[in-house]
This record gives sequence, structure tokens and C-alpha cells, in this order.
Amino acid sequence: MDGALVRQSMHNICPPKKRIRVLECIRQGQIGGGESHLLSLIENLDTSRFEPTVLSFTDGPMIDKLNSMGVPNTVICTTRPFDITKWKQIKAFIKENEFDLIHTHGTRAASNLIWAARSLKIPLVYTIHGWSFHQDQNWFIRKMRILGEKYLTAKTHLNISVSKSNQLSGKQHIKSLESIVISNGIDSKRFNPDKKHTEIRKELSIRNDSILILFIARFTSHKQPLRLIESFLEARKSNEDLHLLMVGDGDQKEEAILLIKKHKLEKYITLLPFRNDVPEVLAAADIFVLPSLWEGLPIGLLEAMSMRKAVIATNVDGTSEIVKNRYNGILIDTNNLKKSLTEALLELSWDASMRKELGSKAFDTVHEKYDALKMTRTIEDVYTRLIS
Repeated sequence: MDGALVRQSMHNICPPKKRIRVLECIRQGQIGGGESHLLSLIENLDTSRFEPTVLSFTDGPMIDKLNSMGVPNTVICTTRPFDITKWKQIKAFIKENEFDLIHTHGTRAASNLIWAARSLKIPLVYTIHGWSFHQDQNWFIRKMRILGEKYLTAKTHLNISVSKSNQLSGKQHIKSLESIVISNGIDSKRFNPDKKHTEIRKELSIRNDSILILFIARFTSHKQPLRLIESFLEARKSNEDLHLLMVGDGDQKEEAILLIKKHKLEKYITLLPFRNDVPEVLAAADIFVLPSLWEGLPIGLLEAMSMRKAVIATNVDGTSEIVKNRYNGILIDTNNLKKSLTEALLELSWDASMRKELGSKAFDTVHEKYDALKMTRTIEDVYTRLIS
């Protein structure tokens, strides 16, 4: 082959495309809705096109999971939004790793990455997993948080709302808000009710004939774990076959323990820290409860529904978009929550056929509308458009 043909052949060989280096940033290393979303996103990313790294602001079981997956990660410790004392360190980390794009999950992450992203001229995506402002806050704090969210959503390159209802509630307070809606998704292979699961009841010494109520969430005021314990106490007065399993950690955990001891409920309420075998725990339950005061699009609820569980949840943003009352779950109002929750627990505990019907419809809802792979491909398209 002569020299001209060799040179022509070499020109026709396309060099391998450089993978897009994406920094995924989350506020904490604990396991919660946003963290589960992030893990699902990373598990489904096309690694031939994208190279993800995770930045978290606390350590925890999510970091352990990332390490087991071989995903690069870094922890820069802070529990504060807009923590300017960390901004130079964050910028140096981003500059050193030459990221092409930054995806922040939640307010704390966005507020602590915005300066570095803008100064380094790196596209920044902000997924709003739920607004930081809420009706139950002091008016001044609420006003400051609205202003903070207004600033963040105006300075990012793209905002993602995880539900249409959460997008609309944001626009009520931030008229200039522009965002696209990409719903959270569930890995149906992992959350598969037809698989054989470990006998969690046997492990925890919970009777097989008990009606097992399950709560998996952070022990924080907005998830209302204390109100759930009070409602469970009232429900047991009418149905002694009830058992409550609460999985999670948070600043109200100690208060929950004291409340359980006060009412001598230790035999009927089992407390566990966060676990990685969530499908196994869900498989053991009869009823899943999420009594939140607000939500973005609750992943824990989607996971329970994917496992064909009858669910009780509050009629708030995101949740009301998934659950249609008495079709694929029961929706209750946050007003007079204790009474409404007690009544719903008793109704479902007495009616096995209702639990089965609601669980079946819940399963269908998730598999039709909330698929993790579809969610990830949509987000990948967002990344590609921003880079190109």
C-alpha cells in the first residue's frame, strides 16, 4: 500500500470519543429519596458515554454502596447550605478532576456548587427533589428560602422538577421558574415482588400472622414518624394483630424511642437503622405508610408500590401525582393527621382483599410510568444537549 493510501486509511480511523465526566453532587451519604435516586441513576448510566463521580457532604451507607460499585466519590463535610467556607475546596476539587458537567441533587448541593460551576464555566443541572420552603416554617425562614431557591433556579443551566405538581408549587412562589419534568424511576428488576425474598419476619421475630405496617424514611419532622407511632397506638386498641416496623435514622429517632417506651410498645414496634436490602424488607410488609408533610416525588413510595404493597400516604405534592385515592392506595390529609392515619390503618388492616387490590393497581402504576432506565436515558439526553 503506497503512502497516500496509508494516510487516507489513517484519516478514516475515528479516534475513540471522550467520555463525558459528570460530577453528581448530593447533600448527604445517608440513604433517602434523593440518594436512592442518585444510586439508581448511576447504576443505569451508559458508562461507554459517561464517567460519573459523586460528591457528598456527609459520609454514610450511600458512600459504602458507591465504593462497592467501584464509583469514584469524595466527601467534603458540611451540613449547611451556602457554606462559603467550603467553596474554594469544592472549586479546587472540580478543577483538578476536569469535570465537563455538574448535576446537583437538592438545595444544599446546588447552593454549594453554584459558585464553582459559574466561575469555571461548567454547565450545572439542579434536580429539585422537593422545595426547601414549606407552609409550616417561620415566615422569615420561609421567605429567605424562597429567595434562595429563586437565586439557584435562575443561575443554573437547567432545572429538573421530579413531578409536575412540585413544578407548579414552585411557580406559585417563583414566577420566573423554568424547569423540565423528569419523574423518578424504579428498578423493576430489583423491586420485583415475584422473586424469592429473605424471611425478614423470622429474622426480626415478627409473627407471620401479624399485620405488618412498614415505615422506611428519615426520622425527621417532615416525615412525621412520631405521629405514626401515636396513630399506631390508637389503632392497636381496636386491632391487636398490628405490628409496626420502622426503618431509618434521623434527629427524631431518640424521641421515637422514648415515645415507644412511654407507651410500652417495645413488643409491637421494631426499630431498625437504614438497610440496603430494602426489597427484602418491603416483601415482608402488608401496609406501607408515608405520612409526610411534603414531598418531591417519593422514591420510597414508588419502591413499595413496585412490590405490590397497599400504601397509605398524605395528599401532598408529588405523592398525590402517584397515588389516586382508593384506586392504587389511600390518600389522607395532613390536617388532623393522627385521626386520619389511625382510621386508614384500621380499614386496611381489616380488609385483606382491599390490600390486594390496591397493591395490584400500585404495581401497574409504577411499571407503566416510573421506570429507572427510561428516567436515566432522559437525563442522559439532557447531559448530551448541554455539553454539545
